[in-house]
Amino acid sequence: MTQNSGVPAPYSLLAEITHRCPLHCVYCSNPLELSAPQTELATEDWLRVLEQAHALGVVQVHFSGGEPLDRADLEQMVRRARALGLYTNLITSGLGLTRPRARALADDGLDSVQLSVQDAGAVLSDSMAGRKAFAAKQQATEAAREAGLPLSMNVVLHRLNLERVEEIIDLCLSWGAERLELANAQYYGWALVNLERLLPSREQLEKAEAVYQRKKAFLRGKMELIWVRSDYYERFPKPCMGGWGRIHLTVSPDGFVLPCPVAKTIKTLRFDSVQERSLSWIWYQSPAFNRFRGWDWMPEPCRSCSRRFEDFGGCRCQAFALAGDAAKTDPVCQWAPDHALVEAAVARGSEAHRANPSTPRESKETFRGLVYRHLRAS
Repeated sequence: MTQNSGVPAPYSLLAEITHRCPLHCVYCSNPLELSAPQTELATEDWLRVLEQAHALGVVQVHFSGGEPLDRADLEQMVRRARALGLYTNLITSGLGLTRPRARALADDGLDSVQLSVQDAGAVLSDSMAGRKAFAAKQQATEAAREAGLPLSMNVVLHRLNLERVEEIIDLCLSWGAERLELANAQYYGWALVNLERLLPSREQLEKAEAVYQRKKAFLRGKMELIWVRSDYYERFPKPCMGGWGRIHLTVSPDGFVLPCPVAKTIKTLRFDSVQERSLSWIWYQSPAFNRFRGWDWMPEPCRSCSRRFEDFGGCRCQAFALAGDAAKTDPVCQWAPDHALVEAAVARGSEAHRANPSTPRESKETFRGLVYRHLRAS
């Protein structure tokens, strides 16, 4: 604990070292305004960020993007993090994780790998990713295991793949995953743009969760299964990254420090850069990090609600994206003045599913109208 009114030190750092990525996923949580390659922090800047993070009290660093393997200096960052005693995790699409590179990263001190896959089969997986990548992902899992790196996997669930949850779980088990996160899409960034095409019906969601519960019990001791809820179907919002500026910070490719990976979408806040301020000053003193700490900022019904100690008012990015004001109650909350916005989206998702309950996944029509993540489009 600190230097500043009892604000705890951050536990984890998400180092988004690039927004470059070989995939173009339609649900990517990166902001629509992606950082151009020429604005990325240099190697020495990232090494300084790691040193400052360690001094601040950070325990874990997650190297992410975009695709972090696109940076040739990733190994140098991993070595520095290991020398500082930080736990290191690579969050990757798998493209570029060859056997030699996996071995090199393991030798440099990488602790674990989290690999994403889009579906249980190549057709839908490649279609959602915007390029052929399924076979390369399988090869990446083999490379990680041969290098002795613990492997976890992540699958974003949505209307087009929810009914294949059992096949997805079986695929990840066969690929050697020790842990699988089944993450129902959270509608920020590119997923919000594609919400009309991706939001499932309540019926789809309930059936998929029942499959998850059955498989979780069956696979206990073989593979850990995690279910990330679809918050549009919840009565109450999730806490924003454990609470705004409480346990986590993100550094974007161009050096801006954020309380969560999508906070830069809140245009009414000014975030500070590691090229101008230290991580310690930003964490404890910056107006942006202090804006939504505590309770004084909260409107009703949050201010007098006992759940404010659990969800901290919900997600600020979602409040801004849906209601246009980051200080409003998260519209997911059933008591939020703007909850009708979420109810309308849910109704549209259910209607779309009823209209096309079994769209052939091999059909080009399934993917027509989706907006793919692309640096040129941002």
